[in-house]
Amino acid sequence: MLEGRRIVLVEDDEIMGASLVQRLTLEGAEVQWHRQIARALPAIRTPRKSLDAVICDIRLPDGTGEELYDTLTRTSHPPPFLFITGQGGIDQAVRLIRSGAADYIAKPFDIAAFLTRLATVMRPRADQEMLTETGITAAARTVDRQICEAAARDTPLLIRGAQGLGKLHLARRVHDLSERRAASIIVCNAFRDRVGASELEKAVANVGEGTLVVIGIGKLDVTAQDALIALLAAPRFRLIATLGPHGDRDAQGLRDDLLSLLRSHEIVVPPLADRPDDAVWLAAQLFPGLNARRKEPLTGIAASAEEAIRAHDWPGNGRELRARLIRAVEAAEGSMVMTADLFPERAVDEAMRPLSEVRDGAERAQIMAALDRTRGQVGEAARLLRVSRTTLWEKMQKLGL
Repeated sequence: MLEGRRIVLVEDDEIMGASLVQRLTLEGAEVQWHRQIARALPAIRTPRKSLDAVICDIRLPDGTGEELYDTLTRTSHPPPFLFITGQGGIDQAVRLIRSGAADYIAKPFDIAAFLTRLATVMRPRADQEMLTETGITAAARTVDRQICEAAARDTPLLIRGAQGLGKLHLARRVHDLSERRAASIIVCNAFRDRVGASELEKAVANVGEGTLVVIGIGKLDVTAQDALIALLAAPRFRLIATLGPHGDRDAQGLRDDLLSLLRSHEIVVPPLADRPDDAVWLAAQLFPGLNARRKEPLTGIAASAEEAIRAHDWPGNGRELRARLIRAVEAAEGSMVMTADLFPERAVDEAMRPLSEVRDGAERAQIMAALDRTRGQVGEAARLLRVSRTTLWEKMQKLGL
């Protein structure tokens, strides 16, 4: 029932937790068991592989399952949550369902009923089996699913998004997954090269039954568009085109019939600014290859640097992230990539940072130190910091911890 599924269990009761891990493993699932919110939060927020579900007790030693779920939904779309609750927590569980959680089950429960409920809330198997190309967030997985669906069709396809989001990579992915993969793929870049009618006709002749990719199709002149429409009247090839993210503005100058044809099958890639967890995931994907070039390899990317990656708005998207990471890996003097390696320009303005930024940075460092000392026990950390647990939770949420 659960073969190959990846599940995070958040449960502090040793007996119940061990029992669930044992049964879920017997069913074929890969289970990560966390007893505290502080440990579960990063495991769910930036998993090594995409997750199928989270099983979460509502009452936990360092907070509530509701606090964990609310924290995750502030910055991302978490996996389906199945909450475990006692009879006294049913009202809270119902409130969570209304907030977007998948389901809840009350204690004590029959294990067969529990497994059925879990299987119901998880995403379809097809979504799990997709290769992760774009990221780990729900928005990225939607793009990956649309790419797989587009590969099964033969109609013209439009991929929209800002520069640096890997639109050409996704176009190649569609070709590689399609029945045309044995044929050629030819790329015409209207941004970089002059792509006129004759160039398009030559490309179509050479591509045969393969895929023609036109980068920046909005830059084609009128004669090139006329030629492309004529070639699409009885095509042997498949057309994949790309445009920027701004809809009509990027399509200005395109023939209405060509634009309508493309928009009938369109995939929009969201910017990294809207997917901070995907920025951290992408850095983790790029790091091993870049690190292998060093004579003395680094041990990884520091947690503080990951938080800086998550907080940056990435106007250059993946292209900017890769450029910064290349420089950071080359320049790092310690054992890990630090924030200053990724964003060296910030050091110039360090002496004139806004007071609010200085205060937030100091609070973040102090909270992280307290959580490390108490091994993630929020209540104990609050006592060390001489604030209430509620105040500490609010600050952790504000600071993205």
